[in-house]
Amino acid sequence: MTIAVIAIFILGYVAIAIEHNIKVNKAASALITGVLCWLIYFFSEPETAKQESELVHHLGEIAGILFFLMGAMTIVEVVDSHQGFRMVTDTIHTKSKTKLLVIITVMTFFISAILDNLTTSIVMVSLCAKLLKNKEDRLWFVSIVIIAANAGGAWSPLGDVTTTMLWIGGQVSAYNIIVKTIVPAIAAALVPLLIVLFRFRKQKIEANPDDMEKLPSESKIIFFTGVGLLVFVPVFKTITHMPPFMGMLLALGIIWVVSSIIHLGKHPDLRYQYSVTRALKKIDTSSILFFLGILLAVSSLEVFGILSQMAEFIAKHTNNEYLIGTILGLLSGIIDNVPMVAAAQGMFNLGTYPIDHLFWEFLALAAGTGGSTIIIGSAAGVAVMGIEKINFFWYIKKISMLALAGFFAGLGIYILQQSFIG
Repeated sequence: MTIAVIAIFILGYVAIAIEHNIKVNKAASALITGVLCWLIYFFSEPETAKQESELVHHLGEIAGILFFLMGAMTIVEVVDSHQGFRMVTDTIHTKSKTKLLVIITVMTFFISAILDNLTTSIVMVSLCAKLLKNKEDRLWFVSIVIIAANAGGAWSPLGDVTTTMLWIGGQVSAYNIIVKTIVPAIAAALVPLLIVLFRFRKQKIEANPDDMEKLPSESKIIFFTGVGLLVFVPVFKTITHMPPFMGMLLALGIIWVVSSIIHLGKHPDLRYQYSVTRALKKIDTSSILFFLGILLAVSSLEVFGILSQMAEFIAKHTNNEYLIGTILGLLSGIIDNVPMVAAAQGMFNLGTYPIDHLFWEFLALAAGTGGSTIIIGSAAGVAVMGIEKINFFWYIKKISMLALAGFFAGLGIYILQQSFIG
């Protein structure tokens, strides 16, 4: 049964990778893969109550991520429909692509630590779409956004799901993870950025014909409401200890009410144009279904114990904490960083590695930045892939080596830092 699940997962992974060759949407391949993997699990034991309980448990976790993603995408779409992001783009006066790339990267890196890498990626991709008309240029920019968002989320207890898991699990403290990993995380984003800057040297941004249009009067209200609500989500989680998707759903409800009140009394067609109802229809539903399929497939590997067996094998044959963290980080790019970190938390308890041990810090850094090496290795990558329709092999060919360079640069800086200052 285990071999069958692995085989189906690999075949599904290949189908996703060659989406443009086989002319089948990656969401379809992911959904079929996820369902078939769970189907084998249901056939593996005669008693279905256990399997149903496991499926409902994992589906609950997956639904939380999907609702979060849907809420964030809808809020961004509402802000975009009101031209709210012009509030930011109009303040960026540079016509140099290299300067713009630096600005976008720095903004992404630090905003992702305050919000989270998924939400930040969605927002920054929207900004790139407003500033860059050339599709190829935009693909390079949003790919750097993925790397910067994952690096920015890795050093913050609120920025990346895996770092949050380690923080909530008691493996790291908030202050310590920030102090110990922020410089390596900067290196992980900086190295790819410096390499890509050479591609855009001396290039200018094409004039945007919308720049002279007057902003709608409601733009400022919707912009500050939308961004404020996105910032509110991690605060809501910290105060209430409720899952992040609950805060996002509350935020979606609030902006729905605000947008309805703002356009009250206008013509029904105009109200609909700026409504949340229209925004919900415009978000990329196929990307959400793709995410559902991928997470179902990965969770099936978890219930079969395949991920735990991988972690055990790595730990048994490796005595070096840095090497274990590096391997888990690279595997995070292939599979997903959340189940890999969850498996590591189960394998290595606080008795083995106490709170703020270098292993946990290194794991947070490696898992966070390792997800950038392959586009479907992180939630940010999956979201951006769906929004900008990035080809899997284009990312492998153009971006993966850059992400790997940043990954090893960040880990190298951490090891040097640990050697000198402990």
